[in-house]
Amino acid sequence: MSGPWRLLRTLRLRFFGPAKELVGTDQFGNKYYRVPKHETRAGQIIPERRFIEAINRQAYQYEMGDFPIEWEAWIRKKRKDPPTIEEILKNENYREEMKQKIKEVAEKDKLLQATEYKEGLVAKPVHTRVKGHASAPYYGKKEPSQDPTSTASTFQPGSWMPPGSGGSHNK
Repeated sequence: MSGPWRLLRTLRLRFFGPAKELVGTDQFGNKYYRVPKHETRAGQIIPERRFIEAINRQAYQYEMGDFPIEWEAWIRKKRKDPPTIEEILKNENYREEMKQKIKEVAEKDKLLQATEYKEGLVAKPVHTRVKGHASAPYYGKKEPSQDPTSTASTFQPGSWMPPGSGGSHNK
């Protein structure tokens, strides 16, 4: 490199900082960059910066899984080196295998529970049926009563209508 080019490069680094370096691309087409650690012209040391140029540029277009977990770990500096395509594919295959195994175990468990219920080894779960809400005026009854009723452990509110309304009758 000749002297003037070296001088221009040094000035550009001093005034604008180093250029971004393309580190890699994922299977979705997102590009990952880094700007190495550098010193500003004022002497301030700027740490390494990592960022993404995403395919979907708008924040509302992002969905879960748009960025591979391995690349996200690199961006957040949880890992030193960027992931390779082979590593990402290997981990993706592993996650798919785990999903399949989980599905198989859940099916086996469901069959085991069914046989245990059938043999009487385990009590079947109780299904409670609620016929309304306790604050409803005719909870548990077909028709509302005019006066509240009460027994030792239960209370049934009556259906009160304000005087002068068409549905009330005078006592």
